[in-house]
Amino acid sequence: MFEVGLIHYILLSTALFCIGLLSVIISKHLIRVLIGVEFMLNAVNINLIAFSNYLDLAKLDGNLLALFVMAIGVCELALGLAILILIFRRTQSVNADEQNSFRG
Repeated sequence: MFEVGLIHYILLSTALFCIGLLSVIISKHLIRVLIGVEFMLNAVNINLIAFSNYLDLAKLDGNLLALFVMAIGVCELALGLAILILIFRRTQSVNADEQNSFRG
């Protein structure tokens, strides 16, 4: 039978992080940028849990760190969406190129 090892989790995490990074770099839509940041946070969570599982089963350090990362991600997403709603109400667009309200 095929067994899933640590390298498979690392490859999955790397692919997910690269997808998120490309989304942040390439996308001009601010909601897609937020989704890309969430992808990168989830890639970090996969790494934390995988290394915690494969290195030391008695300690739950990686799992606890993953819970903290999830909590921070939820707060970041809530604040980001609130800011996007305010930007949309002001400019009727969430395109990053059309936003000049942050410039002096």
